[in-house]
Amino acid sequence: MRAFDYKLDYKVLNLRKNPELYAIGRGEQGVLLVEPYKSELLPHWRFKDPEVARISADKLYAMFLDYLKDEDFVGADMARKFIQMGYTRSRRYANYKGGRKYAGPVPDDKKGQSGSHGRPQLPRQLEDPIKAASAKIFKAAWDRAKQHPEYLRQKAEFLRKHG
Repeated sequence: MRAFDYKLDYKVLNLRKNPELYAIGRGEQGVLLVEPYKSELLPHWRFKDPEVARISADKLYAMFLDYLKDEDFVGADMARKFIQMGYTRSRRYANYKGGRKYAGPVPDDKKGQSGSHGRPQLPRQLEDPIKAASAKIFKAAWDRAKQHPEYLRQKAEFLRKHG
């Protein structure tokens, strides 16, 4: 599987028209870059509390299914990434008040990428039960999405064509 290419100019690329440029990458790579999907999905991504998370996860999963129905694997994978990010960000906020996991600023050459980048990890705090409940909602949707038979079929086809 190809690594996600951060050197592409995602501000001008339309990956619906050029799906061959898309790389699945690892985890949530590119979730806030790849257009037009970022603009379609981001307005529905929320995790403030379980009620908001349920509405968000349900909407993002419905969009995931619509992309699959349209044979738009890139859109489906991006929807899956937004659902996954709902889980990971909810867990981050459940463990770290304010969502900051690492001390200090992100180095300029690593902005937009995840990871510690040499920064020390802050100590975990008492779990926020509201954010933990939001995370549980997104985790269930993420598990459904990544195991969906049509998603797996389209992913295999995409990898066969585009590596």
